[in-house]
Amino acid sequence: MTKVMALRFAVAVVLLSSTAMPPSAFAQEAVTYTYTSFDADKTCKHTRGKAEEDYGTWRCAGHAGIDVVLSAGDQRMNVSFGANASREVAAKETLPSFNDIYTGTVEWRIAGGKPFATILRWNVMLPNDERKATGRVLVVTRLNPGGVCHVGYVDARANPNPNELARALADTKVRTFKCGSDKAEWVGSRLGN
Repeated sequence: MTKVMALRFAVAVVLLSSTAMPPSAFAQEAVTYTYTSFDADKTCKHTRGKAEEDYGTWRCAGHAGIDVVLSAGDQRMNVSFGANASREVAAKETLPSFNDIYTGTVEWRIAGGKPFATILRWNVMLPNDERKATGRVLVVTRLNPGGVCHVGYVDARANPNPNELARALADTKVRTFKCGSDKAEWVGSRLGN
């Protein structure tokens, strides 16, 4: 075999073996992240609620043109994302305990240049709390396409590595999670929120 033929054979083997690899091997993208912050009183546009226990909604700037939309009522909040945030599943999801998230920092999980999930720390009332919430829960939320909804929760006070647990949950579960049919899960230990 001449050197030219050997080179052509080697190139053909490489091309054939690369096409035989599963598509997921090529789709493995590194996950990156960025942060944005909001303060409902200072950096968000508020629309008053109409009902007695409806505190209204706040539309805040997020990342890559994706709005962070807060709504509150009856001592609980909802957080959703995007232009149609109020119509997403997340707009109706909250935690069972009284909670709030009027100021916060959103961690945006990004693959292929597009955000696919967020991680946001919520304040939650624990059973012994009287006036101030001492519980903290990291809420992992799926972003569009495919719906915006809670994928899981991490008790930030009960686990020594809550951020790592939330990131692992976001990076491994969010993209296959089906809003409206799959159930959000708690990861790690819990204090009772």
